[in-house]
Amino acid sequence: MDTSDGNVTPMMAQYLEIKGRYSDALLFYRMGDFYEMFFDDAEAAAAALDIALTKRGKHLGEDIAMCGVPVHAAEGYLLTLIRKGFRVAIAEQMEDPAEAKKRGSKSVVARDVVRLVTPGTLTEDTLLEARRHNFLAAWAEVRDEASLAWADISTGELRVMTCPLARLGPELARLAPSEILVAETRFSEVEPVADDQRVALTPLARSSFDSTGAEKRLLAQFGVATVEAFGAFDRADVSAVGAILDYLDLTQRGRLPLLRPPAKEVAGGALTMDAATRRNLEITRALSGGREGSLIAAVDRTVTAGGARLLDRRLSAPSRDLAEIRARLAAVRAFAGDTALTETLRADLRKVPDIDRALSRLSLDRGGPRDLVAIRAGLEQAGTLAARLSSGQPEKTTRAARAMTGFDDLVGLLTRALVAEPPLLIRDGGFIAPGHDADLDEARQLRDEGRGVIARMQADYIERTGIQSLKIKHNNVLGYFIETTATHAEKMLSAPLSEAFIHRQTTANQVRFTTVDLSEMETRILNAGNRALEIEKRLYDGLKATILDAAALISDAARALAEIDLFAAFADLARTDDWVEPKVDDSRAFMIEGGRHPVVERALKRSGESFVENDCALTDGDTPAIWLLTGPNMAGKSTFLRQNALIALLAQAGSFVPARAAHIGIVGQLFSRVGAADDLARGRSTFMVEMVETAAILNQADDRALVILDEIGRGTATYDGLSIAWATLEHLHDVNRCRALFATHYHEMTALSAKLPGVENATVTVKEWEGEVIFLHEVRKGAADRSYGVQVARLAGLPPAVVERAKVVLEALEKGEREGGTRKHTLIDDLPLFNAAPVAAPKAASRQSDLEEALNAIHPDEMTPIEALNALYDLKTRLGT
Repeated sequence: MDTSDGNVTPMMAQYLEIKGRYSDALLFYRMGDFYEMFFDDAEAAAAALDIALTKRGKHLGEDIAMCGVPVHAAEGYLLTLIRKGFRVAIAEQMEDPAEAKKRGSKSVVARDVVRLVTPGTLTEDTLLEARRHNFLAAWAEVRDEASLAWADISTGELRVMTCPLARLGPELARLAPSEILVAETRFSEVEPVADDQRVALTPLARSSFDSTGAEKRLLAQFGVATVEAFGAFDRADVSAVGAILDYLDLTQRGRLPLLRPPAKEVAGGALTMDAATRRNLEITRALSGGREGSLIAAVDRTVTAGGARLLDRRLSAPSRDLAEIRARLAAVRAFAGDTALTETLRADLRKVPDIDRALSRLSLDRGGPRDLVAIRAGLEQAGTLAARLSSGQPEKTTRAARAMTGFDDLVGLLTRALVAEPPLLIRDGGFIAPGHDADLDEARQLRDEGRGVIARMQADYIERTGIQSLKIKHNNVLGYFIETTATHAEKMLSAPLSEAFIHRQTTANQVRFTTVDLSEMETRILNAGNRALEIEKRLYDGLKATILDAAALISDAARALAEIDLFAAFADLARTDDWVEPKVDDSRAFMIEGGRHPVVERALKRSGESFVENDCALTDGDTPAIWLLTGPNMAGKSTFLRQNALIALLAQAGSFVPARAAHIGIVGQLFSRVGAADDLARGRSTFMVEMVETAAILNQADDRALVILDEIGRGTATYDGLSIAWATLEHLHDVNRCRALFATHYHEMTALSAKLPGVENATVTVKEWEGEVIFLHEVRKGAADRSYGVQVARLAGLPPAVVERAKVVLEALEKGEREGGTRKHTLIDDLPLFNAAPVAAPKAASRQSDLEEALNAIHPDEMTPIEALNALYDLKTRLGT
C-alpha cells in the first residue's frame, strides 16, 4: 500500500471517503476476516482495547498507524469501546471479492457502513444485560412544551411523557438510559443533567426534532393516518419520538427495528422519586455501584429475562393507581395461595427464552436460526402456561393467559421446519428439518451421496494404482484432488497411470492429481451443496417473514409471560420469606407491624442471624404524622428509616411486603435524605449536598409524600445544625403536612413533640452493661437519654487513650450543662488540657530593630560568597542563636 507523496491508493481513498462521513466515530473497515482501523482511529482503539498498534504503508509521506480485530470476536471489542464512550461505524464488504476483480485487477471491493453502534442502539445478547433494559432516550422542547421519549430497540419498547427540564434529572434516574438525544441548540442546557446521571449525550441537528418532519416519520413507521391513533400527543411528544426514529434510521442505515406503537405515560401515574432518593434507597443499584446489595437483587425471584426487566420497571416506577395496585396484589395472592400451581408455572417459565430480543434481532436482520427456535420455544411454553391457568384466576392472570394463546399454527410450522438444535449462523446450514421441503431434501441427498461416491472412487483408484496410502481430499483452492506421498511420484507420473491421472501440484512431501471423473463429480457435489444452502436461506427468510407478520401478537405474548413470571416470583418471595399482603387504600395511613428491611434481612440470613422487627405508625387522622427518632449511631436508625420507605415502594409495585401486617395509604412522592456524600466534581461539600437535597424535599413534598430524613444539619456547627434541623421539621409539619420519619442526634428537638401535634418521639433502644453498649435495634416510643458516641468510638477501634480522654471531656461538658448558665468557654477552660493560660511571648522589639538595621545595610549584589557567609554568621550572633 506504499504510495508516493500526494498519491492515494484506491483502497485508502475508499477508506477516507467513508471515514469522512462518520468523522465522530471509530471506523471498523472490513478487510477479509478482520475489521481494521487506521490513523487516529487506530491509535485510539489500540489504547482503549490494549491491542497492538502497527504500521501499514504510507500516506502523504507518513506511516499509517493500523490495528485490527477479528470479525468473529468483534462483539467483545465493541462492548469495550462502547463502555469507554466511543461510537463505532461498521463498514462491511458489500460484494464478493471475485465480483470486484471482474472490474479490473486493481478494483476495490465495494464497502459501506451498515450500522452505527452507539450505547443506546445495541441489540446483541453479548453486549446487553439480559435482565435490564437498554434505553435510548430523546428530550424535546417545542415552545412551552417539553417531552421525554425512550425506546429499547432490543425489546421494541417505545414510550413518551411530558417532561419539563426540571423533571429531566429524576426521570433519567428512573429510566437509566444508555444514551440521550437532544437538539444541538439545547445541548448546553441538558449536558449538566446528563453528566449528573452519567448518560451519554448525543446532539442532533434541529431538523431531527422538527415536529412536522417527526410526525411524517411517525405515521410512516406505524402505517397510520394520524398520531391520534396513539392517543393525545402534543407537538413535543411527536418531536421526541420522531427524533428517536430519525436517529435509528441513521444508525441502523435504514433498517428500522420492530417497535411497538408509542405509549403515552400520564404524569402522576407513578410514585415520584428524585435521583437522590433512588440513590439513597439503593433500589436498582447499590451505593457501591453494582447490583449486589440493592433492593432488586434482594427480591428478584424471576426466572425469565422479560420478567426481570418488568421487575426493574415496577420497582423504578411503583404505581399510584389504586385499582392497578390491587389487581396486581390479587394475582400475587392467587399464586401465593396455590403453591403447586406456582411451582409448576415457574418450572415452565424457566424454559422460556428471551422472545422480545429474538424478535428484535430478526427484525433488524441480525438474527439467525437460533432466534427462530427461541420464538418457537417461547410460544410453545406460552401455550402450556395458558392451559394451566384456569378461568377462575384474577383478571390480570386471565388477561395474560388470553394473550399467550392462538399460536398453534405458527408453533406447528416452526416445529416442522426447524431442527431441535440449529447452528448459530445461517451460512452453516443444516437448520431446516428433513422432510419439510422436497427440493431441499433432494439437494441434500445428492450432496450427501456424493460423499459416498468419493469414498468409492478412492477405493477404485487405490486398486488401479496399487498405492494403499492414496487419498481423495478437498480444499478451497484445488477443490477435490488425489494425493499420494512423494515416494510414489515417479509411478504416478509415468505411463500408463499418467494418462488417467492429471498432475496438479507437487509439495515437499505430497504429489496431487485429478481425473476427468473426479472433476465431474466435484461439480455435481458442489452444486448440490450450494443449492441446498440457497434453499435453506430462502426458507429461513420465509419463516422470518411469517414471524414478523405476527410480531405484535408475539410481543403481547412476551409481555404476558413477563407478567406471569413476576406474579409467580412475588408469590414465591412471599411464601419463602414470610411476607404479607399489604392493605393499600386512598387514606393517609401508614401502619406497619413487624416491619423488616429486605436487603439487611437477606444479608443477616446468610450469616445465620435474625432481623429485629419493628412497628411504625404514622397515622393520626388528617394531622401530619412525623416520628422524631433518636438513639445512638449503629443502633439501626437508618435501617429503620429505609425499611419503611422500601415497604411502601414494594406495596405500590404490586408485591407483598416484609412485615406481619401493613396498611398503607397511597404514597404519591417518596423522598430520602440518608447518608453522607460530597460532590467534589461540582465543588459541593457533604453539607452542601445535604442542604441541596433537603431543599428539594421541602420545596416539592405534598401531603401525599413520605419523607425520610437522617441527621439533617450534622455537617456544620452544632448550633447551626440544630437550628436547620429544627426549622426543617417545623416546615414538614406546618407546610408540607406529610408523613415523615426524622432521625437526629439533637436531643433538644424532642421538645417539639410537646409543641407540634403531629410529631411523636421514638427511639432505638440500647443497653449498657459494665461499660459496654449493647444494641437492641428495637424502636419504641420516647426519647433517647444519651448518644453513646464514646462507646461506639471504642467499638470502632479508637485507641484506649483517646476513648478515656473523650470520657473526661464529655463528663466535664455534661457537668457544665447540668450546673446551668455556664459559658461555653468556661467549660473548656476547666478541662485539664486547656486550663493552662498561654505564656506571653517575650518582647524583642529592640533586638528586632538591630536585625532590621543590619539587614538593611546588606547589599547582596555587591558581596562575595565569603562576605555573604560572614554576614549570615553575624546575623545569627545578633539573634542570639
